[in-house]
Amino acid sequence: MLNQYYGDYITVAVFVAIGAILVGGAVAANRAIAPRAPGGFKDVAYESGIEPIGGGWNQSHIRYYIFALLFLIFDVEAVFIFPWALQLEFFSSIGSGLTVLVEMFVFVGILLLGLVYAIRKGVLTWE
Repeated sequence: MLNQYYGDYITVAVFVAIGAILVGGAVAANRAIAPRAPGGFKDVAYESGIEPIGGGWNQSHIRYYIFALLFLIFDVEAVFIFPWALQLEFFSSIGSGLTVLVEMFVFVGILLLGLVYAIRKGVLTWE
């Protein structure tokens, strides 16, 4: 039984070693094959042959980042609700269905409060 125990670790170690060899081989092949032609327009932000006009710094409004975070929050909410909806029948059969249903309503309610807050702050207005 102890040999079976260590056999699992040996299997994992072999896969880690194979992964390390593959990554090391890819890095070595890149260094050996990749062309090197430094200088000229290679140091500018775009290699189109046209000199860039102006600076590379451009500020974005914070509203865009908050909009993206709100999308991410509601996307993750869907990830949590989907497995819950699939198992709701199981929870109902063991007698804790009402508790689980109330917990989910609390979860969705908190998210809706956050959405109402964002709407009142004007985050979702796209100007």
